[in-house]
Amino acid sequence: MQTLQKRATKSLAATAVLALGLVGCASTTGADDTSATSGSDETAASATGSVEVFSWWTGGGEEAGLNALVEVFNAEYPELTFKNAAVSGGAGTNAKAVLATRLEAGDPPDSFQGHAGAELMDYINAGQLEDLTFLYDEQGWTAVMPETLLPLITVDGKIYSVPVNIHRANVMWANPTVLADNSIEMPTTWDEFFVAAETLEAAGIIPLALGEQWTQLHLFESVLLGELGTAAYNGLWDGTTDWSGPEMTAALETFARVLEYTNSDAASLAWQDATQLVIDGDAAFNIMGDWAEGFLRVDNSLVEQEGYTWAASPGTEGTFQFLSDSFTLPIGAANRDAAISWLTVAGSAAGQDAFNVQKGSIPARSDADKSIYPVYLQDAMDDWASNEVAGSLTHGVTASNAWKADIDTALGLFLGDRDVANFQAALVTAAG
Repeated sequence: MQTLQKRATKSLAATAVLALGLVGCASTTGADDTSATSGSDETAASATGSVEVFSWWTGGGEEAGLNALVEVFNAEYPELTFKNAAVSGGAGTNAKAVLATRLEAGDPPDSFQGHAGAELMDYINAGQLEDLTFLYDEQGWTAVMPETLLPLITVDGKIYSVPVNIHRANVMWANPTVLADNSIEMPTTWDEFFVAAETLEAAGIIPLALGEQWTQLHLFESVLLGELGTAAYNGLWDGTTDWSGPEMTAALETFARVLEYTNSDAASLAWQDATQLVIDGDAAFNIMGDWAEGFLRVDNSLVEQEGYTWAASPGTEGTFQFLSDSFTLPIGAANRDAAISWLTVAGSAAGQDAFNVQKGSIPARSDADKSIYPVYLQDAMDDWASNEVAGSLTHGVTASNAWKADIDTALGLFLGDRDVANFQAALVTAAG
């Protein structure tokens, strides 16, 4: 049973990573007749009652983004009541556990947030999601959604979610004043970071702010990407890179050294708390996805390049490590018509522009009004269009929930004993 589970896990991951290199390969045909005729524009327009939407957006720019999207929804469908079923906890760590319980009990929300990629495939293969190809056909979304993204939400020609954004995971945020006061440039490699870290520690400043374990997994994947390179990093998930190889050992040793320059209370901090250390000048750097940009600019009213600055995490310049938040239509949703109304807004240009400016992400759609976005997000749009692409482990693109859980367990043990050999052996077993 364990062997079969591992094979399925690796197959899911390989499918997700293969999709990163595919262009124009998502078929929009093949939906069954019932699905294709049961979700028309008329259905969405005539919906009444309420729609329960499940997410983990409860703080920072995340909540502001959700509120902005709900405003568009309320304007488009004033006869519907939006029920916010968000569960707090960074990266959905708590929400996914609650969601699993509800799905198992046959009590799904009307729509729930899921990351495009292997994470979403878990729900698809469990038969928990409706095919949304009919909605793509009605709204013309295949013409405006990224060709890189569509295969990650498509199985057998059927599309199963509506992406609302693209996030970049591999971003290093910094306090410009702290850098200037200590004559430090943004590091482009981890070796450069180590030199800067020594200067910062001598000045009584935390080199790298860090939070609870999921943020440490996020840091881990950024280090792997920077040390292995894009092709080898992607190879971890499709089986072409050896988890037991010497390059992986060296990357793990770098990760262990990076942890030496982080705050001792990381385990007790949310990602916002870690980012706040940078804002306050108690820390110089933080590696976090660009939802942090919403927290910096929207929640804290900081000015770009004055209150904060950014660069690709060390070693990853030219690579866009991405994730995508999307919304689904669960089978058995109590308010299906209302859910279709919600999904219609989530996939619309107006909905995505309202949402992403606040969230600190770029729209999934390619026809966004670029002029309304701040400088960082305009830069991210350009990079998404031109960089190499890698998927995020922490945020559901590269590995199924089961594989990710095994990696996270191995990480938890490593954070306690800092034994690189044991950590690598556990990662090899997880990938077996």
